[in-house]
Amino acid sequence: MAAYSTFDDLELQRLLMLGDSCAFAEIYNRYKRILHQHALNMLKNREEARDILQEMFTHLWVNREELSIKTNLSGYLYQSIRNRILNHIAHKQVESKYISSLHEFIDKGEIITDHRVRERQLAEIIEKEIEALPVKMREVFRLRRISNLSHKEIAEQLSLSEQTVRTQVRNALRVLRVKLGLLTLVSILLNI
Repeated sequence: MAAYSTFDDLELQRLLMLGDSCAFAEIYNRYKRILHQHALNMLKNREEARDILQEMFTHLWVNREELSIKTNLSGYLYQSIRNRILNHIAHKQVESKYISSLHEFIDKGEIITDHRVRERQLAEIIEKEIEALPVKMREVFRLRRISNLSHKEIAEQLSLSEQTVRTQVRNALRVLRVKLGLLTLVSILLNI
């Protein structure tokens, strides 16, 4: 192996392309420290720098027969490690955005789910209190708030006076206000 340390890069490259593992080992030993340092300076992470360096040298060995080095060997290796680092950084950014969007989706999903559960619970409470109203008052209230009929239409449908309908709606709202509270009543009026 000592003889390989005297070979120049061009000779090592030629031997590498012929499948000479000793030439590959010499290239690795000659450039691993400087390329690792370059990767470390860009990535600020020793493990990632080491992984990228190993990946680059593995690629070099696997594709040795098809190597097309247009510059010198050191320039090729430097450019190869640089491209891998840039690809790694871009991949991490995409991964980070994906994770952020996933967290945002999960957070919103929990909020929406929680809101729907509370909304359903409130609707059940409201429905229970409406069912507790006297029969005629409940009927008038439902026609007004759920069917959106006017006082006149309700009066005609139930054979009541408009004043009786107004009074029944007002009384129903008063009972519900007391039982459900003002905030819930506003919710009733807006949602029903």
